[in-house]
Amino acid sequence: MLDATIERIRAAHANRTPLILQGGGSKTFYGNADEGEVLNTRVLTGVVDYQPKELVLTARAGTPLAEIEALLDEQNQMLAFEPPHFDGAATLGGCIAAGLSGPRRPYAGAARDFVLGVRLIDGTGQPLRFGGQVIKNVAGYEVSRLMVGALGTLGLLTEVSLKVLPRPKAETTLQYELDEAAALLKINQWAGQPLPLSATSWHAGLLTLRLSGAASAVQAAQAKLGGETLKDAAAFWQRLRDQATPFFDKRPLWRLAVKSTTPPLQLGDAQWIEWGGAVRWLASDLPAATLREAARTAGGHATLFRGNAPVDGVFAPLAPALATLHRNLKQRFDPEGIFNRGRLYPDF
Repeated sequence: MLDATIERIRAAHANRTPLILQGGGSKTFYGNADEGEVLNTRVLTGVVDYQPKELVLTARAGTPLAEIEALLDEQNQMLAFEPPHFDGAATLGGCIAAGLSGPRRPYAGAARDFVLGVRLIDGTGQPLRFGGQVIKNVAGYEVSRLMVGALGTLGLLTEVSLKVLPRPKAETTLQYELDEAAALLKINQWAGQPLPLSATSWHAGLLTLRLSGAASAVQAAQAKLGGETLKDAAAFWQRLRDQATPFFDKRPLWRLAVKSTTPPLQLGDAQWIEWGGAVRWLASDLPAATLREAARTAGGHATLFRGNAPVDGVFAPLAPALATLHRNLKQRFDPEGIFNRGRLYPDF
């Protein structure tokens, strides 16, 4: 199957034919509109190697996330960055290409922090390998991370090696009725204390806090913080991870990444706050320029996550120096621009 994929990419390169790289199709909504024929990665499936004692797993890009997480669960281990599944068809390659992380991200790390190595096919049809399968391996490590969040514009991922982590011994979720300003204040106060925080959420006047770690640490934190214990907490965090609530069906849906200490942005009431205050989901018809400026002022950026793309694209426009760097990377990995043309930025 890999040989056939390579041949198709080489033919597309020779003919300058654009290809849309796609796994389970769970994130087709994310990014700018692309063009071309679909090249599906679901044929590249299966776990290649899993060493529970070494906390390392290697799998082909088309392997469903659900299959990988079921295997890890048997060993009481997990993908600590909690990648979203969305409609349930998410694959490992799409997970890494999109670079999206779930509720645990501020406390455990982002997707890119767990990538040890990748195999890929570049835009000329050349198989490449970067990084390795051991945590101490540093050769090519940063190149592997370039693929995280590139949305397939630099190459077709065929295999990914990841660091995995043990599941926490204990976990509990607490809730508090607080307005936005009070919730943000509490979250940031708690972040500066030795507490086993692993996720936060605020929406519609309700602050939800997850504690994870050793049983003694979780019990001590719960006694200190009070709050109401949430039943069926795992389902709550899974719905948030997968955006499986009516709020996330709203259009346009913006994702503002800002400093966690940013006070309420006063951009409307339709919002959901995650990551200790660092992510503000906003359902708003305000102009893109207004939202981008608000995010920039708060030390971050704004992305249109779902909805019709504005004139300047879904992602915040790059500064000239960064734009040049992106173009140079694109030219190196995909000189004819055949992979996911326009998906990341309209001009490449």
